[in-house]
Amino acid sequence: MSLGSLIHNQQVVDYLADKGINKVDTLEGVKAGQQLVIRSHGVPPDVYAESHKRKIKVIDATCPYVQKAQRLAAELSKDNFVIVVGDSCHPEVRGILGWAGQNSRAIETFEEAKGLPYYPNIAVLAQTTQHQGIFWLITEELKKHTDNLIVNNTICRATEERQASAYELAKKVDVMIVVGGRNSSNTSKLWAICGKITITYLIETADEIQEIWFKEANSAGLTAGASTPDWIIEEVYSKMSDILEKTNEALEEETTAVREDDGYSMMNSLDNGLPKIYGGAIVKGTVVKITNEEVFVDIAWKSEGIITREELASTKVLDINDFVKVGDTITCMVTRVESPEGYTILSRKRVAEFEARERLAALAQSKEETQGKVIEVVKGGLLVDLGMRGFVPASQVEMGFVEDLTKYIGKTLRLRVIEYDESKRKLVLSQKAVLAEEKEGKREKLLADLKEGDIIKGVVRRLADFGAFVDLGGIDGLLHVSNMTFSRAQHPSDIVKINDEIEVQVLKVDKEKGRISLGLKQLRTNPWSNVLEKYPLGAVIQGKVVRIAAFGAFVQLEDGIDALVHISQLADHRVGKVGDVVKVGEMISAKVIECKPEEQRISLSIKEAAADSQKASDQAALASQPEELEVTIGDAIREIQPGDEE
Repeated sequence: MSLGSLIHNQQVVDYLADKGINKVDTLEGVKAGQQLVIRSHGVPPDVYAESHKRKIKVIDATCPYVQKAQRLAAELSKDNFVIVVGDSCHPEVRGILGWAGQNSRAIETFEEAKGLPYYPNIAVLAQTTQHQGIFWLITEELKKHTDNLIVNNTICRATEERQASAYELAKKVDVMIVVGGRNSSNTSKLWAICGKITITYLIETADEIQEIWFKEANSAGLTAGASTPDWIIEEVYSKMSDILEKTNEALEEETTAVREDDGYSMMNSLDNGLPKIYGGAIVKGTVVKITNEEVFVDIAWKSEGIITREELASTKVLDINDFVKVGDTITCMVTRVESPEGYTILSRKRVAEFEARERLAALAQSKEETQGKVIEVVKGGLLVDLGMRGFVPASQVEMGFVEDLTKYIGKTLRLRVIEYDESKRKLVLSQKAVLAEEKEGKREKLLADLKEGDIIKGVVRRLADFGAFVDLGGIDGLLHVSNMTFSRAQHPSDIVKINDEIEVQVLKVDKEKGRISLGLKQLRTNPWSNVLEKYPLGAVIQGKVVRIAAFGAFVQLEDGIDALVHISQLADHRVGKVGDVVKVGEMISAKVIECKPEEQRISLSIKEAAADSQKASDQAALASQPEELEVTIGDAIREIQPGDEE
C-alpha cells in the first residue's frame, strides 16, 4: 500500500497498481501487519504515530531534501513563527507544516506575504520544488514583518539545476515539450519557465503530441519532471524525432513541374495538396457561410466543414455572429470525416479548450491578469468564455456586493485565475482580486505622495457616528466630525452625505499604519478671526438657542460661533431653571458683554439687553411728551384766589 500517490505521475501510479502496489488515502484502508510506503512528499508526524499504534509496517520513501525541511520546521517552530513558501494544498507543504505545528503557515504569493502581520521571530523554508526567484522575493518582503528573520533555502538543488537547464534549452528552440504529470509541482514549474520563452506544451504521454505543433518549427526541445519515468521520456523523444524527420523531408521535397494539359499529373498534385483528414485531426480553414445553427468552413478538402452551434464555444451561444464572422480564419478539430450529407463535421470548442488549457494553467501559476466576456448569468455568479468555460462567483465580481448580475452580460471583465483543475475542467476566476490589487497599488502610491497640508478631492463612501470615510482614489481617509465644521455637529450626516464629492485637506499621514486624517473646516475662514468687528462689546445681536445647560444657554450667532448666556444674565430676577426662560430653537436678542476671540468665547446678556431696551423705550416715551410752560411755586401761589382754600 502507498499513502497517496507515490509520485505525481499517473502512468507510474497505474504501473505500480498493476504490480499490486495500491494507493490508499487514509490509514483506515491499511490493516495491521500490512506494509505502507510513505511517498516522496512526506507526511506529518501524526501519520507515523498512528501507523505505530495500528501496528502498520512503514517503509519511508520520503525525499531526503523533504526530510531535511521537516526537521528544520520542527526545530525552528520552538522559538519562531515558521513560514513555508509553497503551495498550501501540496502534500509536501502540508507535511512540513505538520512538523512545524500550529505556529506555522504556507505562503504561495508575494501578495500573501504583504498581508502577513508582524511576528517578533520568523523562520522561512521553501517547498523543495519552489522557484528561486519567488522564494527570494517573498523572503525580502518578510523582512518588513519581523525583527528577526531566519532564512533556510530548502529548494532541491537537482530541481534548481533542472529548471536552469530547461530555461537555457528553451532559448535555443522553436518549440518546447515538457513531459510529466499535470499535477506535479516541479513539472508545472518547468512548463511555466519554458512557456515564458518559447511555445511550450505540457504532456503526460507521447499519445498527446500533435504534428501541427512542429509544422513551422526548425528545432524542438524536450525536458521532463523529476517524477517522469525513462520509458515515457523515450517514447516522447522517439515520436518527436519521427515528426521532425517527416517535417524536414517535406520541406526538402521539390515539386515536379507538370504541363498545363497533363490532367493526371494535375489531379495527382491536387490530391497530394489536400490536408490529411481523420478523426481528431487539427485543421485550419476560412469561414464562408453562417446560418442560425451552423458555421461553414473551407478547409481545402473535398467538402466544406460544418461547426454546429453546440461545438462553437464552451459556453452557451446565443448568437453565432458574436463568435465568428465570414472571412475569419479559425482552427478546428475533425470529429467526423464525412456526414451522410457529405460534410466534414468540425469542433471549434475542443480546439479552443485545448489551446486554452496550457494558457490557463500558466495564468493559474503566474496569477497574471486576463480578460473574458460574460456569456451567461447562472446561480451564484457569471459564466465567461476563455476558450474553456469559466465561473466568476458573485462575491468575486466587484469589491462590494452586486445585486443585479444581468448588467454584466456581454461585458468584458478583468480576471485572475483563482482555481484551475484541468482534469475536472474547473475554472474559477475573480475580477475582485484584480481590482483589489489595483486599489492596493493606488493606495501605496497615495501614501507615498500625500503630504500634510495637501488639498485633495474625494467621495464620501461611509458614515459613522464619529466621522465620514472619504475615498481618495485608492485609500480611505477619515474625516472626523470635529474637523467637519466650526460649529457643533450632532452627527456627520448633518454636514455630508454618502456619495458627496468634497474637497478636503490632509491633516496627517501615518504611512506605517496606512491612515490618513482629513479636514473640511480647515479650508474655510475661521469665523473667530473677525468677531471683534462683527460682535463688539455693547452690541445687541440676535441668535438661535442651540443648547441648554444647567449654567446657561448656548446661542449660535453663525456657523462656528456659539455664545453663552449665563443663567444670571437670563432675566432681572432669580432664575431657577434655564428652560423656564428660553427654549432650544428659539430666536433671542442679547447684549455682548464679553468678547475674547483668543479663547473663542463670547458672553451675552438677555437681562442687560432688556434693561437697555426698556431704558431706551422710557427715554423715547419721555421725548415724545408735548412741551409745557415752565411754572414756578410763586406763580402757583399768586394764581390762588381768596376763598380757593376752601
